[in-house]
Amino acid sequence: MVTDVHVAGVGMIPFTKPGRSATYSDMGEAAARAALADAGLDYTAVQQAFVGYVYGDSTSGQAALYGLGQTGIPIVNVNNNCSTGSSALWLARQAVASGTVDCALALGFEQMVPGALGSVFSDRPGPMARQEAARDELQGVDPQAPMAAQFFGGAGQAYVDEFGIDPAIFAEISVKARKHAANNPNAVFRTLVTAEEVLASPKIYGPLTRLQCCPPTCGAAAAVVCTPEFARKHGLNADVVIRAQSLTTDTPSTFESKDMRQVIGYDMAAAAASNVYESAGIGPEDIRVVELHDCFTTNEFLTYESLGLTPAGTAEKFIRDGDNTYGGRVVTNPSGGLLSKGHPLGATGLAQCAELVWQLRGQAGARQVEGVNLALQHNLGLGGACVVTLYQKVDAR
Repeated sequence: MVTDVHVAGVGMIPFTKPGRSATYSDMGEAAARAALADAGLDYTAVQQAFVGYVYGDSTSGQAALYGLGQTGIPIVNVNNNCSTGSSALWLARQAVASGTVDCALALGFEQMVPGALGSVFSDRPGPMARQEAARDELQGVDPQAPMAAQFFGGAGQAYVDEFGIDPAIFAEISVKARKHAANNPNAVFRTLVTAEEVLASPKIYGPLTRLQCCPPTCGAAAAVVCTPEFARKHGLNADVVIRAQSLTTDTPSTFESKDMRQVIGYDMAAAAASNVYESAGIGPEDIRVVELHDCFTTNEFLTYESLGLTPAGTAEKFIRDGDNTYGGRVVTNPSGGLLSKGHPLGATGLAQCAELVWQLRGQAGARQVEGVNLALQHNLGLGGACVVTLYQKVDAR
């Protein structure tokens, strides 16, 4: 077993609005090439590849990677809803950590269409039937509102109801996201907004307005992971390792708690974070930079607490004190997050990985968080799966 798996290379392409991107195969190939170039490796060095996407036919991963060459290696296609990219990374890390291979590639891409997410198949039971039944029991269903917004808006409203906070606080997360994205050339939305503009945008569901919902986006990102021995043999940059990683799925509490916050994965995230902290021997107080799954402002808000960045019931104060941004305790989503960078489902987790690797290397430019040697990633998919990953900067000499 390999204790620390090194991230030898990362790459991504600028995210774009639907209809403005290249094809999924071209985007995927470009991101994979960027990660290999960052590592200083040829595709022939890769022994296994794991490729994530949600909206695409089977073997789309092969279609993307065959542009790099037909080397005959195993290529595994991955779909775990919005946590797909991190699930591909989890598989690649496992392949290396187990000693099965010395070098693996994780790739994620998505070629999306405009509008809210929806199911492709209408002739069979939906995989989220349990979550939908729980939602319907707790808050009913609004046929006019996007499905995901009903889940995450309802979860935010449950927090408001328990703690009596002003829901306008959620808008501050969108304001922060745009401020961070202004320094990210890979982000879709880089124009600053005010809290007033966020709150004045069209209502979507519960406390959510349009500017509090991430947009459908096209894009791709990738990472090359390897053993320490492989890095030394090939003279690779081995300064960043995956120190700990956990993938969790739903437990009975998701459905039995009668709480929309649990339905959208609060306990999954808390369990994954706890596993990572325990495995690494650290606590949330040691984290200074986080890329977390802000598909909606309400989910970022709840994730502050599920990751232990602030105690339960204190996320509002966490924001008002500026502890979620530069100059505060932990910089959350320096990339601009899903809200501003965009959310091409299969690519999201690997784009988070790329941002954090750049942060740990000191390559994040105007987004750089100073003096970090640990970075935390959180990627959530309803249905459900949550991946939490801890990266560490090490002296690889």
